Amino acid sequence: MISATRLDAATAAVTVLSNRAEVTDWALRYFGPWWNATSADAAALRVGPVVIADVEPADYEEITRLVHDGRPTEEVDYAKHTMLVAHDGEDIIATSPEEGIAYRSTPVSGRLVLAGADARALALAAARLARESIRGQLLRDGWAVLHASAVVREGDSATVLTFGDKGAGKTTTALLLASHGWQLLANDRVLVRPAGARDVQVLPWPSAAALGLGLLHSLGWDVRAREYLRAGAGFHPTQHESVTEALLAGDHTPLWDGKGKERKVQVCPDQFPALFEVPLATGGRAAALLFPQVDADAAPGVVDAVRALGEADFMSGATEDRYPDVFGLAQGVDGGGRDSVRTEVALRLAALPHHAVRLNHDIPAGAALLGKVADTATRPGASPLRETSHPYKDR
Repeated sequence: MISATRLDAATAAVTVLSNRAEVTDWALRYFGPWWNATSADAAALRVGPVVIADVEPADYEEITRLVHDGRPTEEVDYAKHTMLVAHDGEDIIATSPEEGIAYRSTPVSGRLVLAGADARALALAAARLARESIRGQLLRDGWAVLHASAVVREGDSATVLTFGDKGAGKTTTALLLASHGWQLLANDRVLVRPAGARDVQVLPWPSAAALGLGLLHSLGWDVRAREYLRAGAGFHPTQHESVTEALLAGDHTPLWDGKGKERKVQVCPDQFPALFEVPLATGGRAAALLFPQVDADAAPGVVDAVRALGEADFMSGATEDRYPDVFGLAQGVDGGGRDSVRTEVALRLAALPHHAVRLNHDIPAGAALLGKVADTATRPGASPLRETSHPYKDR
């Protein structure tokens, strides 16, 4: 029996179809809290953009054979797996032996077929590509992608965007505000589009949030996480086993892999409201920008120096190294949006209030500071930062 989940985000839509309900159920769960995800009639939704992910080992073998059948191939790193990509006429075909999944994409129709033997692996891959299909449609419709976290004031559309390099505190800032009267819109990136004469519309980018064991403990969430695991539930399947073991043992010492990267708890979107009582927002309007920095030895406070947005604050095809557009879903549009859209978004965001803040490991003090700054910055009539130069003038 074929099951289906329909995803809608602004003007974009895609249907996930599968011969296994767990594949479409995962898409329904993963995207439902942030995008409009609904169970659908599979027979009525085979038109338009579609991701078909079936447990069909024979189809996996057939596509894999075609990839290796003397065609020119390219080796690509996709979602931390090695993928071999080739062409079959106008179609793009690929095989990922580590996942046990083969792919066939028809960019002109937006149709993408996955085949493999493992339903869970297919569910994760289908969700990634359904999200990429939505992204491609939105990019072509005038959206761009910012590397930022975001929260929305409850009962309002005012959105605070937080920028910074890795480790600057984007996720921490968003979660502290979301735990104290704001709604979480995104933890690492958002979709944005110019709207009206001056506004910037903001949409969530659904993804698992990576939370360090220390941050989870500081927020007081580790006890709930441990009880959740002991009840037989789990976090995102990509979470490393050592993180799960540490949670169960009550150990919040940071864990590191062999490459110096911290292993973190991988929280699914629906787990924020259900497990940690963090409300989610489905959209907003940019109202202020925050630039945090973490200094464990200093008291929380507002910092005088505030930077303007730069190239690194916008995602692009060059920086999207985990999910390069190997299947042509963006149809030639850069993975972060058209230059003209990014430039207009940068201009509009430059006119909004900017604040740099310093945080330490004192969660209550940091939350109090951020709440005050965010409320003040988004108050009607708040003074914008007067920038002396256009942040994209050298593009």
